[in-house]
Amino acid sequence: MRKKYSLFTAAFAVVAALLSIPSAANADEAIAWAPCEEEPTAECGTLAVPIDWSKPDGPAIDLALARRKATDPAARVGSLVINPGGPGGSGVEAAYGAPGFFTEELQRRFDIVGFDPRGVGRSHPVICSASVYNEMPYAVMTSQADFDRWTAYAKRLRQDCRARTGPLYDHVDSVNVARDLDAIRAALGEEKLTYYGISYGTLIGQMYAELFPNRIRALALDSNMDHSLGVKAFLDSEAAAVEDAFDEFAGWCDQEPSCALHGQDVRAVWERLLAKARKGELYYPGVPDRPMTEVQVLWQGVLGTEGPAWQLLSEMLRALDGGPLPPWVPPLSGRQPVTGEVAQLPTAILCQDYNLRVRNYKEYAALLRSSKRRAPDMRLNPMPIEDLPVCLNHPTTNPQHRLRYTGSAPLLLGNSLHDPSTPYGWSANVARQLGPKAVLLTYEGWGHRIYGKDRCSTEPIDAYLISLTVPPHGFRCPVGGDEASVKRQPEAWPTDRLPWGASITNRSG
Repeated sequence: MRKKYSLFTAAFAVVAALLSIPSAANADEAIAWAPCEEEPTAECGTLAVPIDWSKPDGPAIDLALARRKATDPAARVGSLVINPGGPGGSGVEAAYGAPGFFTEELQRRFDIVGFDPRGVGRSHPVICSASVYNEMPYAVMTSQADFDRWTAYAKRLRQDCRARTGPLYDHVDSVNVARDLDAIRAALGEEKLTYYGISYGTLIGQMYAELFPNRIRALALDSNMDHSLGVKAFLDSEAAAVEDAFDEFAGWCDQEPSCALHGQDVRAVWERLLAKARKGELYYPGVPDRPMTEVQVLWQGVLGTEGPAWQLLSEMLRALDGGPLPPWVPPLSGRQPVTGEVAQLPTAILCQDYNLRVRNYKEYAALLRSSKRRAPDMRLNPMPIEDLPVCLNHPTTNPQHRLRYTGSAPLLLGNSLHDPSTPYGWSANVARQLGPKAVLLTYEGWGHRIYGKDRCSTEPIDAYLISLTVPPHGFRCPVGGDEASVKRQPEAWPTDRLPWGASITNRSG
């Protein structure tokens, strides 16, 4: 579905954009749509927005957008703007893939519009020198010397990325993206916004609700970030969530004969793999030149429970433990060296949205011990642990705070009970912060994202977006509901950049 472009091409595009920066004074003018070169069945366009929204007439960048028009113009409600998360996920590619994700009814009723947020993909990405990026130390620190090394490196990386990216680097937080989102709303000719965001895309929606409470028609936030958490609560809740998801997988393996590890002690296999990784003796299929790290083993536990893709996870763990390979081996996950001239670093967005500062190794080690108490098998959640050292001493322009929503439009939130990446408690907490106008839809199952899981977790979101009908407070969807109206995806490893904290330079597929 996607065609890949080299990071060198992206870097060239950034330089070209800097040489002729357009004015953003007329950000509400219509977008010039034309068939997309990559996906001719969709339309593409750009919208100029200011680099610094406090200087609306100053230098600007072009946001990349893609649209699939409503399949039934007579039944069209309006434009539905979407974001798939990340930070680093491409809304343009999400629009390309909309026919395989959204129900036919939703496609019938809306123009589905995706955009690459500022600093991401086709919208002036945050880039760094590959040579500097590839010097990144191992994510998990074990001494004050490691902490000092990371502190110095994070500063050098930030300086390099700022120089490569230009002025935009300091303006990529989710408040700026929410302002861009309002410019998109206006350019689409919509009086009020209709929006669906997943994972990190929910933070964009939350910031929009704070900034523009009276410009919301419908805001559906699927698998929410919680922007009120300090660093300890953030890491603790992430560790507990990924441990819970691993427990669910282990329980399934015990009961399900089709599990590749059925009849074995799943936790013993897991411990064996972690021990081999710590010794530098574990190699990923097809990657013979360097051993897997312990963090890369932990990534298997995250990605295998996000779908969830339990069958594939069981087959991958069996293969790593010396058994046969599954028919398809997903790409090696976790942060890795990149090739080419530049690397993209959307983690800078996270650093500007979350103050993840840690004073010294003693404080860091205490955080890791706290995570391990909550996650005896997983130890930690590798997503925030890989990002935290990158954010050491990074300026945070949109620091954590409790949400304040003053609008009258009802908001719909959703989450699964066993989400390894955005814990259920995050959505519950966000619903409390947003107040009585927010309704939380609970899917009593597994995985990251609830739209498309089954009829019960999908049709209420459709009904809300189409007709503004919200389910009652406390609405819950049991597992095993009717799937007749939902376009189900085949089980696959989630390499679609949905995990909120993963650098897109780490992913392929």
